[in-house]
Amino acid sequence: MTFSHPALLVVDVQRDFCPGGALAVRNGDEVIPGLNRVIEVFERRKLPIFFTRDWHPANHISFRSRGGIWPTHCVQGTLGAEFHPGLKIPVAAVIISKGIPKDGEAYSGFHGTDLEERLKSLGVDEIFLGGLTTDYCVRESTLDARKAGFSVTVIEDCTRAVDARPDDGARALADMRRAGARLETSFEVVKQMASTWRRSHS
Repeated sequence: MTFSHPALLVVDVQRDFCPGGALAVRNGDEVIPGLNRVIEVFERRKLPIFFTRDWHPANHISFRSRGGIWPTHCVQGTLGAEFHPGLKIPVAAVIISKGIPKDGEAYSGFHGTDLEERLKSLGVDEIFLGGLTTDYCVRESTLDARKAGFSVTVIEDCTRAVDARPDDGARALADMRRAGARLETSFEVVKQMASTWRRSHS
């Protein structure tokens, strides 16, 4: 595998999606060690790193209080909307906020944001992606990235699913693979990037 102009996209690793949060994903915090491994490599190589976050108003359309399917979560300025404290956030990283309009749902990091424009302005053609959750925001971000023409590698050990229905996560991974995304582990990504970097600087 060769990398031309890669970027890392870390999706919604926020307190409310981790154990103890308002919309906790089972073992959601287990994605953090692998993501931090990949973040370290991207930071060391001075490659672009983006973090998406839900940044909802208190009366967001997705909330049960407004007839939505989710409990109130990731409300702007609250503790639950913060990134998990164990996640490494480099100084140069770009934060993309989504789901800001009260009447607009946004699972994908590309929906209603300038993420695509930012990536293309940097010459990015390949995205490495992980975070929460496999069956919602990771899936939708991956599918939108493929539609926008990016190569995508989903870092499989760095995702966890809501699984509101049994096997939603597995179906989401299958959807992403059908759309042309590759599935790799964080260890494989780190190893491959190190090998590619050595070859390009030899």
